Amino acid sequence: MRLLCLLASALLLGAAEPTKPNFVFVLIDDMGWGDFSCFGNTEAKTPNIDRLAAEGLRFKQFYVNSPICSPSRCAFVTGQYPQRWRINSFLEFRAANEAKGNAQWLDPQAPSLARTLQAGGYATGHFGKWHLGGQRDVADAPPIKAYGYDASLTNFEGMGPKLLPLTLKPGDKEPKRLWADAERLGGPATWMDRSKITSGYVDAAVRFIDAAAAKRQPFYVDLWPDDVHSPYFPPLEKWSPEKHRIYLAVLEEMDRQLGRLFARVRDDPALRDNTIFVVCSDNGPEPGAGSAGPFRGHKTQLFEGGLRSSLVVWAPGRMAKERIGGADAASVFAAMDLAPSLARLAGLPSPAGLDGADLSATLLGGPAASHPGTICWRRPPDRKNWPPALPDAQPDLAIREGDWKLLCEYDGTKPLLYDLSKDPGETIDLASREPAVVARLSAAILAWHRSMPADRGQEVGLRPTKGGGKKQKK
Repeated sequence: MRLLCLLASALLLGAAEPTKPNFVFVLIDDMGWGDFSCFGNTEAKTPNIDRLAAEGLRFKQFYVNSPICSPSRCAFVTGQYPQRWRINSFLEFRAANEAKGNAQWLDPQAPSLARTLQAGGYATGHFGKWHLGGQRDVADAPPIKAYGYDASLTNFEGMGPKLLPLTLKPGDKEPKRLWADAERLGGPATWMDRSKITSGYVDAAVRFIDAAAAKRQPFYVDLWPDDVHSPYFPPLEKWSPEKHRIYLAVLEEMDRQLGRLFARVRDDPALRDNTIFVVCSDNGPEPGAGSAGPFRGHKTQLFEGGLRSSLVVWAPGRMAKERIGGADAASVFAAMDLAPSLARLAGLPSPAGLDGADLSATLLGGPAASHPGTICWRRPPDRKNWPPALPDAQPDLAIREGDWKLLCEYDGTKPLLYDLSKDPGETIDLASREPAVVARLSAAILAWHRSMPADRGQEVGLRPTKGGGKKQKK
């Protein structure tokens, strides 16, 4: 009888829940789809990211939910369309937020992947840019810890302890302080060479990982660097008067600094086979800086170059072996899908009402799968145009369904229709040839647009161009 009891106990132990995976989410700022060398960049090298891709999986049809910073980040955090929380464009001064129809900060009652994981026993840390509340003159926003993080270290766009940049250009006699008044948004504040600041966030993240590993506690880490956002400050020896070249120098330096974070996990047998890295960008590149690869458009635009992000997932201990080092070119999904997917990988339920879907099996190299139904976008209200880089009026709305992508105005006029399976660069407008598709997708995107809290995109209108002309309303 005793032997039977021991056997039963052994079977129960063998059937116990597997060890929860650790997660490290690296969200790069303003980087183009084609900027990693593993995504085709021949002008710069990103060997540390490339190694993750070689040991993991690249996704070629991954989207962010907005072509600009704060709403894009909101979708990653919440698993929902950012418009639900009135995070419509980048958060800045209080009056400017009101003018755009923005909330002043993300509501702490919003769903949060970090909070879900924290409640499930994870150590949770955010290291780097936040930009979801607490910036410029908005000094009463909630601290980052209010969103489910045990620890945080941010820049001038968040509440709590922070790293702030000391900048140095050729010819400067001494470093200059950027955003010196950000010290009032929480502390302690540490000043650091801007060209090395990613390494400061890496230092904090590695310490956090060390502490969690010592306690054998699963961890979730956001590593969200300021790089590669302008203004660009590479090491002095890599300085260039050309915007694109100086951008590439920052990109390469960021990759080098991230390498130690990747090595901390890869070189630890206790972590390597049970940690998942997720690496991507928050939106497309600033015009004249990074590359969107074969795609049309840049940051702030609803064309592919503003919305597609080069996603790398590394999970050698959990990924289908035959998929390692490959690319998934078929799965179509978005930032809002990551929160429910990572929660599922942790064995935890997601909050009700998420817009994102569970694609956890696909992330680990399972069969290709896409976000069910459509993916919808609305432009930032203050970015109908963006002179001088983008002087022309841009579409207001966009929707993807299968291979079809439609862009149009708020009222459905001026439709542009593309078959992305044949024309990923959005060069051939098929709207006049496919009226039924235009009608169906126009109705769908307008219904989605009307279901979201309104922003002030119509009131903001067009910005005047350098050649003159008054600000126009639509």
